Amino acid sequence: MLIDMHANVTVAEHPLVQHKLTLMRQTDTSISLFRQLLREISLLLAYEVTRDLETREVVIETPLETMSARQLEGKKLCLVSILRAGNGLLDGMLDLMPLARVAHIGLYRDPQTLVPVEYYFKTPEDMAARDVIVVDPMLATGNSAIAAVHRIKQTGAERIKFVCLLAAPEGIDAFTAAHPDVPVHTAAIDRQLNDHGYILPGLGDAGDRMYGTK
Repeated sequence: MLIDMHANVTVAEHPLVQHKLTLMRQTDTSISLFRQLLREISLLLAYEVTRDLETREVVIETPLETMSARQLEGKKLCLVSILRAGNGLLDGMLDLMPLARVAHIGLYRDPQTLVPVEYYFKTPEDMAARDVIVVDPMLATGNSAIAAVHRIKQTGAERIKFVCLLAAPEGIDAFTAAHPDVPVHTAAIDRQLNDHGYILPGLGDAGDRMYGTK
């Protein structure tokens, strides 16, 4: 079941998503299990975010007869990972969409101002012709996601969606105000941000938990 919590925000309430997210939140979840769960959830989120991809009728041969069947229209897809934690969602989505092109945006959040600083940007060509899915596990202040989508729009891309694991109300408000044309898909909307811009109750720093850093 999907629940619209905001005009342009969809929360995936599937029991498997919520179960795996609960395991990820726990302090004693190992690095390897955290990675595995993130990859598994990304598959489920990918299923939801791509449900409106266009298809066309084609004629095929089964072992028994000729039939008409539905096939993806063939529009070009691009998955955009906001480094570094975005790669956790990216890997699972690539399992489901192996032919998608991949873009990377390197951003880090200044610990004092919480303003994102860009250090890397690389995209495929013809972004204007592609359906774009931007991925980052956390939508906290929203600053990094806002900056990333702004840069993607500068390439000419128009059909953009944003996928995250957790979102804070403050991040949702900021992101949807900056990009009202970009749908947001998330596994949960948590209570609030703390004074350091971390989501509460959250699951800690997703990148640190993926890679064993602090």
